[in-house]
Amino acid sequence: MESGKRIADYGVTIGIMPRGPRNAITDVEGVRVGHCTLSDGPVQTGVTAVLPHGGNIFREKLLAAGHVINGFGKSAGLIQIGEMGTLETPILLTNTFSVGAASEALVRYMLGDNPDIGRETGTVNPVVCECNDGYLNDIRGFHVREEHVLQAIASASAEFREGAVGAGRGMSCYQLKGGIGTASRILEVEGSSFTLGALVLSNFGQMEDLRVDGRHIGPSIMETDPPGDEQGSVIVVIATDIPLTERQLGRVARRASVGITRTGAFIGSGSGEISLAFTTANRVLHDETAPTVPLAMFNENYINLAFRAAAESVDEAVLNSMTCAGSVTGRDGNYRLSLAGFSGLFARG
Repeated sequence: MESGKRIADYGVTIGIMPRGPRNAITDVEGVRVGHCTLSDGPVQTGVTAVLPHGGNIFREKLLAAGHVINGFGKSAGLIQIGEMGTLETPILLTNTFSVGAASEALVRYMLGDNPDIGRETGTVNPVVCECNDGYLNDIRGFHVREEHVLQAIASASAEFREGAVGAGRGMSCYQLKGGIGTASRILEVEGSSFTLGALVLSNFGQMEDLRVDGRHIGPSIMETDPPGDEQGSVIVVIATDIPLTERQLGRVARRASVGITRTGAFIGSGSGEISLAFTTANRVLHDETAPTVPLAMFNENYINLAFRAAAESVDEAVLNSMTCAGSVTGRDGNYRLSLAGFSGLFARG
């Protein structure tokens, strides 16, 4: 299903910062990722779940922020994150027409652990983000159901697959095969070590624009495999253990666009490009009773390190989503080739 080889396995080094031990979003302690993949002829889709920490996230919320790079999208939950600055559910990724089913499933999942939701306390804000996988997937069939969401959540682990899996199964990137990719960076600040990781659902870009570590390889690919229809959208999830405020997280989320454009994209009009960032360091207790609570804030004299880490992680995560994804044939015989098949173009010289 997937090539399994990441961009670094081809001798390509993205950026200058050190990678985390897994080079994944799950290098941030407590973060886990799970998939449910649906692959059967014209059905090429799925669900990916990002679990921000190992506890009850409704009771122990995380500071978070979102940024809409280009708003051609149908996600759920972003408005409340923007208003309240907190994340209180796992983050689900899926296809455009499955946002409703995934939202309902996520609410039911949260109700199971919190019997007071909607009764003794308020409601819950499910976070579901999407891209349109309709080129490869029978998106009109509404194939994602509650059981698939629950499978993705139940399978969440620090070790997870990349490429054409979960929500990434039917996605296209630069008119090649896209999907799920991840990367991370380590920040050293005055004797303290922090981690920042990114996960992307890649489904954007025109082949002619594709760049790998600055090398413009898209035109060479077009000579051997002329592209089909362009797809649009990318979702970026950034996790960190840096004690950032929601304002600072918003600044970090905005740097996702740097990583995206380094791969060649110009962020087209019909591309829904959204980033979410959260920190595991600053938490908000749902049942807090104290009138004031302490909050740690990262010294902004060092915040450029977080910006660089975000840009490098997103850049590498996009490329990993493509090289890890094998070629896929889906609806009506539509197909996407893997970037791995063009690895000979990566070398500099």
